[in-house]
Amino acid sequence: MRKLVRDRIPEILERSGRRFRIVEKVSDKDRLRILLIDKLREEIEEFIRNPGPEEAADVLEVLETILKLEGYSLQEALERKQLKKLERGGFDDGIVIELM
Repeated sequence: MRKLVRDRIPEILERSGRRFRIVEKVSDKDRLRILLIDKLREEIEEFIRNPGPEEAADVLEVLETILKLEGYSLQEALERKQLKKLERGGFDDGIVIELM
């Protein structure tokens, strides 16, 4: 199975004696974007199955890498998040609407 992994996973697998081979080191921005979006979907599915800080950290790591690839920082996204929450609120109240 081929999949994008964290940078130190080959080193960790090697130390544990697991067999693997690096099939690609992606340098093309467009290809990397596609792989990161796939990884984000994978990590979100894991978070849905097991919500908590461990899985949230994985989602944030992939999201931060995508933002960096696009020329933004996680800090910028967090600042925008805060502004939107001040202007429009969050989702804490669980309000559901139907547009007419």
